[in-house]
Amino acid sequence: MRTTTVVIGAGQSGLAMSRCLSVRSIDHVVLERSEVANSWKTERWDSLRLLTPNWQCRLPDYAYDGDDPDGFMTMPEVVDFLSRYAKVIAAPVESGTTVASVRRTGDEYLVTTDHGEWRSQTVVIATGAFNVPHVPAFSDAVPSSVTTLTPMDYHNPDQLGEGGVMVVGASATGVQIAAEIQRSGRQVTLAVGEHVRAPRSYRGRDILWWMEAAGVLDERHDEVDDIVRARRVPSMQLAGTPERSTFDLNALTSTGVNLVGRLAGINAGRAQFSGSLHNKCELADLKLGRLLDTIDEWASEQGLDELVPPPHRFAPTTVEVSPPLGLDLTTGEVETIIWATGFRPDYSWLDVDVLDSKGMLRHDGGVVDSPGMYLIGSPFLRRRKSSFIDGAGLDAQDLIVDLCAHLDSLASRTSG
Repeated sequence: MRTTTVVIGAGQSGLAMSRCLSVRSIDHVVLERSEVANSWKTERWDSLRLLTPNWQCRLPDYAYDGDDPDGFMTMPEVVDFLSRYAKVIAAPVESGTTVASVRRTGDEYLVTTDHGEWRSQTVVIATGAFNVPHVPAFSDAVPSSVTTLTPMDYHNPDQLGEGGVMVVGASATGVQIAAEIQRSGRQVTLAVGEHVRAPRSYRGRDILWWMEAAGVLDERHDEVDDIVRARRVPSMQLAGTPERSTFDLNALTSTGVNLVGRLAGINAGRAQFSGSLHNKCELADLKLGRLLDTIDEWASEQGLDELVPPPHRFAPTTVEVSPPLGLDLTTGEVETIIWATGFRPDYSWLDVDVLDSKGMLRHDGGVVDSPGMYLIGSPFLRRRKSSFIDGAGLDAQDLIVDLCAHLDSLASRTSG
């Protein structure tokens, strides 16, 4: 089978790219191993909601049109939103089609699947950046008496034993799971490394409204001094709840969650924590202050100071004077460990020399280091909000320009 473009993945990024291809009348196919929005349906815990407000759910020629623009979609609502989008744009999705390999042959790509082969001039990788949980190697040293889970395995507190739980990682996933489990009556210990603190609301508006309005979320990949570092920054400590609750560390400790430093290792059944907890929290507080300064400066420039509540600052993160540096995992005090330590993309099927030493794609704003290959759906791909739904839509509108230029180049070469 032959087509001009093969898009791999039918989440929001793959569908956004499909729409942009259709608008340009470029024939293509979207290959999906399961069904549209599969990861939203099968790889999330039960209570999860989008951390972005509904009004921010925007894709090319499609947007949220419900009666709760300031609310946050549940996972079934996200699946329905994306499934409807696929139908509205008539995306040519081949469901239940698993890609086994992608190879370059001359000026084309050969995409091999479990339902045959596709030849195309261009390939768009839209498989997402969160395919495989990243679990530290020393996890093998966890005592057999302790159950270990990743966020892909965790669904709700009912599946856990009655004992204590250690959540490792304090970005959005870690703090949400820690809060939910603590509310269930189990004692939670949260191992905290680098994190990004953020309030849900500031000066009467959602923090993401301010960040978008002030241009923070639209900062481009080529405007950042260290884009590699920027792409590794943890997600903000945000959650989308009907109560619009803040999920920073102070909110967690107020419910009884215990804070310890980054989990550095496990030796002879004993968890070892870094002594950098104070420094990590102080740095997160400092960065939050800088963000709020940026917002306040923009609000003043726009003449909004008389229309919204005045600026204010949040209390520093409270940490005990001498946090414990160790915890015996053999006593039964901790019955479960949840590794909220991030995810990695899975490119095991990619037989093109485009991966760096850490297994990440070499690319410049989604233009991969192989002619005619593109990436979409990765954090800070082209702008700070690339990992959001509407960020994926904007990235697709940028990438289609590069893709069309490549096709024009191929056509010129052939006609010449």
